[in-house]
Formats: sequence, structure tokens, C-alpha cells
Amino acid sequence: MSMYDNSQREKIILNQVKQRIMNIHKKDIKEIVKEKYSQIALQSKTENETSCCGSGDCCGVDYTIFSENYEKLEGHNPDADLGLGCGIPTQFAQIKKGDTVLDLGSGAGNDCFVARAIVGETGQVFGLDFSDTMLEKARENVKKLGFTNVEFHKGDIEEMPLSSDTLDVVVSNCVLNLVPDKKKAFSEIYRVLKKGGRFSISDVVIKGTLPKGLKDDAVMYAGCVSGAIQKDEYLGIINQTRFTDVTVNKEKEIDLPSGLLLNYMNEDELGEFKKKNIGIFSITVTATK
Repeated sequence: MSMYDNSQREKIILNQVKQRIMNIHKKDIKEIVKEKYSQIALQSKTENETSCCGSGDCCGVDYTIFSENYEKLEGHNPDADLGLGCGIPTQFAQIKKGDTVLDLGSGAGNDCFVARAIVGETGQVFGLDFSDTMLEKARENVKKLGFTNVEFHKGDIEEMPLSSDTLDVVVSNCVLNLVPDKKKAFSEIYRVLKKGGRFSISDVVIKGTLPKGLKDDAVMYAGCVSGAIQKDEYLGIINQTRFTDVTVNKEKEIDLPSGLLLNYMNEDELGEFKKKNIGIFSITVTATK
């Protein structure tokens, strides 16, 4: 006699099918993101100042809307600053001299080099990215700078190739919104941090419901919009992961141009969209393990 009746068996099969579809979707999303950010890495610094993918605007979003000015920060390196962030996570990370720091989605190394200026010669900074092109650019930059305590490694944020309980600080800048499974990402952050360790993450969140056309668009996902989740849900995931002292240190509304939004809705829908006070925000949040 089977331990399951027909209805239970059907539910199990349906859940298995849903999981396979979800896994395929996650794989597609990751490949899209990897392709777009590899394109960014190949662009020159001048081109990247104009949009997230250079003058070609392959991501659909002008990243000057998101990014902060790093030029006056110690450790800032123009070759590593591609203008891809939505905050300055090191500003609130409470990094100390001698700390071991990990930057998730480290790109060309911008936040890693700022962190290195704080941890000094006795600290260690690691960057994790899954784009080979970005990693190559970051390693070229660290070689030029001659640092021996900054390393860049290939890896997936949902399955970090790192030991548990080894890091003092984790930072990330406008990256976790690109990760399909945010619960898994924060669970991994919790795992690799030491007890008492902390993270500081700048990211994009939303308030209200994005129009379906905007939400489902792959290009806008790579542009850090469609992959963003509700602010309350985002903070809820952090709390559910057993982090404490969860604090939003900075919040800034992102004003997407009407011309961009009209690619996904008509004039009447745009008016309704703006009336509903649906907002896209960059936040910098910190928490402790």
C-alpha cells in the first residue's frame, strides 16, 4: 500500500515541476545578468559614466541615477569604479583595521579597494563575482596597485565557495537585487560571518507593485529594477535569517525617467503609476550575526 494517496502524489509531482521551472528560470536570470555585466566590464571608464552598460544603454537604466560619488574616498581607484553601485556600503560597515572583509558582486574591485584602505596591511579583503570578464578586470587592477591582501574569486552568492564563520564584515553594492533566491543569499551571508560579524549592503527595493511589463523584462532585471523586491519583504528576510540590529542607515528614492517607463506602459498607465506613489529606492542596511 502506498504511503501517499493520489491527491498527495499529485501535489508532490506538481511541486517538483514548479521547482524545476523555478530552477530553469533562475539559471536564465543568472545567465542574462552575467552576460550584461560582462559587457559592462569590456566598456571603458568613460563609456560607463554615461549608463550602466556604457553609451549603448544595454541595460535600459542610467546608472548615474543610482550611483554615489566615490572620488573623495580613501582607496578609490578610477579604473575600478564603473559607476554600478547604489550606495557606499563601507560607509556604515564599521570596518576596523585588521578585519577580514568580503565584497559580494565585487565587479572591478571598487568597494574592495575602499575596504582595503580601512583594514590596512594586516587585514584581508576578498571579492566574489561570477563574471569571468569582471574578475579579469579586477585582478588587473589589483596587480597594478600591488596589493597582496586583496583577492578576487569566482563564485555564486547563493552557494559561496567559502568556509563558515570566517569573516568579520560582508559588504555588497547593488547586487543582491540581481540574485534570484534572496533568502538563500542572506542565509549564506549568515553562514560565512563570524559570530558578532556584520554586513552592510546597499541595494534597490520597491514600495508598491511594479507594472507587469516592467517586472517581467529581462533587461530591466539586469538594470537592477525588476529583480528588486518590496522593502518590507527584504527586511523581513534579513530578520528571518536571525540577524540582529537590522538598521536602514540611508534611503534614497530613484526617479526613473518617464521616457523609460513609457517603454512598458502607455500615457494613461504612466499617470496611474505615478498617482499610486509606487517607489523604487536605494537603501543601505546593516545587521549583525
